[in-house]
Amino acid sequence: MDCTFTVNEGRFRYRSAAIIIENGCVLIAKNDLDDYYYSVGGAVILHESAEEAVKREVFEETGIKYEIDRLAFIHENFFKGINNDNNLKCHEIAFYFLMKSKGNQNLSDNSYVYDGVRERMFWLPIQKLNDYKLFPLFFKEKLFQISDSVVHIKTEEYKRT
Repeated sequence: MDCTFTVNEGRFRYRSAAIIIENGCVLIAKNDLDDYYYSVGGAVILHESAEEAVKREVFEETGIKYEIDRLAFIHENFFKGINNDNNLKCHEIAFYFLMKSKGNQNLSDNSYVYDGVRERMFWLPIQKLNDYKLFPLFFKEKLFQISDSVVHIKTEEYKRT
């Protein structure tokens, strides 16, 4: 069971995500429904560590077993849902792990289907991330120079009442 729940007040999600950088590009996902790109990763499963979750999610989405280099970011994200979740207040805690480089941009499969929707992986040049509608927004700034220490980021799109 995913560490996600929805109540009248909104949705909470515990997420683990990867930062995979090769040749000046970062691996990003996009599905056929949404008009934006997003980080590779997904919900942590109950009784699963964030590290186990990111390895599982990366393998599910890329077909490649990447190893973790280190934790880079902790993101507390308060945002309003989009598309089917319009105006739903969402609270997400995400751990972003920098993954060890493989030295190439080969993917065994460039797409898969999740909940009936095709999702594809893209290598986007870090220097051109501002040209894309991309979440999390902090990627556009923070991926240029990733700190040696874990950085805590809080994003508040809405004010809690």
